[in-house]
Order: sequence, then C-alpha cells, then structure tokens
Amino acid sequence: MAPVSPAAGALRLHYVFDPFCGWCWAVAPLIAASRQQLPELPLVLHGGGMLTGPRRRPITPEWRAYVLPHDARIAQLTGQPFGEAYQNGLLRDEGVVLDSAPPTAALLAAEALAGRGADFLHRAQQAHFVEGRAISEPAVLTALAVELGLEGAVFEAEQTRQHAGLDAHFGDSLGWLARLGGRGFPTLGLELPDGRLESLAVDRFLGQPEAWCAHLNRRCGPLTESR
Repeated sequence: MAPVSPAAGALRLHYVFDPFCGWCWAVAPLIAASRQQLPELPLVLHGGGMLTGPRRRPITPEWRAYVLPHDARIAQLTGQPFGEAYQNGLLRDEGVVLDSAPPTAALLAAEALAGRGADFLHRAQQAHFVEGRAISEPAVLTALAVELGLEGAVFEAEQTRQHAGLDAHFGDSLGWLARLGGRGFPTLGLELPDGRLESLAVDRFLGQPEAWCAHLNRRCGPLTESR
C-alpha cells in the first residue's frame, strides 16, 4: 500500500483503462458486476490515453495480426464476445484510425452531464469489439450518447469542452497508474478511507464476476457493515 493525496477520506474503486484496450474489455464483466452488487462503492474512471497523439494507429494487416491472438485469449478466459463485424469488418478497414482521445472525451462528457461515464465506456467497448463501429468518429459517439438518453447537441458541446482538458486528464490518469503500481491497462485499486491505496490483482478474477465481487466485499468491510 502507498499513501495517496490529502483529498482521501472515502472508499473508492479506481480504474485506469483505455477504450481500445482488449484486456479492459476482458474486465468489463467485473466492472459491471461490482457496480451492480456494490453500488455504495464509487467507481472513478481514469482514461490512460493508450492511442493518442503520435500513438494513434490506423488499422493495418499488422495491427489485425497483433490483436487477434489477444482477443482469442480474452474470449477463452472470459467468454467476452468479439463480433464478426469487428474481426472481419473493422479490423480489415484500413481507412479507420484508432484514437483514444474522442471516446475518452465522450465518456467524460457523459459522466459530467448525467453520471453515465461507466455506462458510456461499456457501450463504446461493445460498439467497438462486437459491432465493429469506429468509436473515434464523432457521429458514432453522438449516436451512442443518444442511445443512453443524452441530448445530442448538449453532449457534443460538453464533449468539446472535455476534449480541451484531455492532456491534463491523461497526465492525472498516468499518475494514478503509478500510484496504484500498475504497468498498463487495465489497472484497478481501492482508495481506503485512511488515505492508503491498495492494488487489486484483477487477472485472477477474469471470467469470475461473483468471485471478484466477493473479493471486493472482503476488502470493503465498512461498506458491507453499513448495509
């Protein structure tokens, strides 16, 4: 465990992620289960900017060859779906550029407007990995926001505002990654009421959402005792 900022005082689950990270899609069922079963445990999202700036990537045959074995492993471990439209549609479309900035700004906008950042992240992951949609494209992101009940023009204005602050957000997220002892995405950890951070070894819970929630329950004694 390591000390965190003086702003501590509440129990929180911190999640450092990227919308295009396949292993973040692998932990999506765990995130969903903890949100449902432990609603008293706030989830704090930290977009890491995996594919931003010079790291933005066009779809290429090399990229497809790189990600497909990882996707197969994720499907084997977790049962998470990877759709035909993704595997043989999006991953063959060399006109698509993967850029983490637009979907990250979008989920921050959804959070700011309606507290729906985690819902937007899950929907964007589903759109990418299952439906093969280009979630770096503004029109796709607005359509997803409207699906969640947000008004399109209001969402777009807020997304633009959030985009202006992304460099600071990404920098803060990488700070959380370091404080949690993470080396990449996904990284999860608990912020304890006494101001300490506890890293969570999420790998051993892949495909086991009930075991994951039981583990969190054990670590979050004050929550369960207050029910």
